[in-house]
Amino acid sequence: MEVKPVWFRGSNPESAGKAAPLPADAPLEQRVIAAIRSVYDPEIPVNVYDLGLIYRLEIDADNAVAVDMTLTAPGCPVAGVLPGQVESAIKGVEGVTDAKVQLVWDPPWDKDRISDEAKLTLGLF
Repeated sequence: MEVKPVWFRGSNPESAGKAAPLPADAPLEQRVIAAIRSVYDPEIPVNVYDLGLIYRLEIDADNAVAVDMTLTAPGCPVAGVLPGQVESAIKGVEGVTDAKVQLVWDPPWDKDRISDEAKLTLGLF
């Protein structure tokens, strides 16, 4: 029996890895967030930004981006991959001079960090 993936309402696997289109003159922070939203947790059909995995996003005067992010659990199997995917997505934003993503565990992630839109997608309302 062939097992086919099930995609939840609101998830779009074809858009994974692609930043949402924004006007060229959109503020850098908005374009960086759009890039982060192109990275999806492989086990949950929601992007890492709306899952609440991004704890800190700072852009300095030289347009270097610093991000603190966490994962849904310390034993998450994508711990070695997901931060690098976020960093690569940010570095692909025009105007960004550098990006560093640091994995943090404090405070621990919980479901309260999920955006309302993602909660709807996951049926948590």
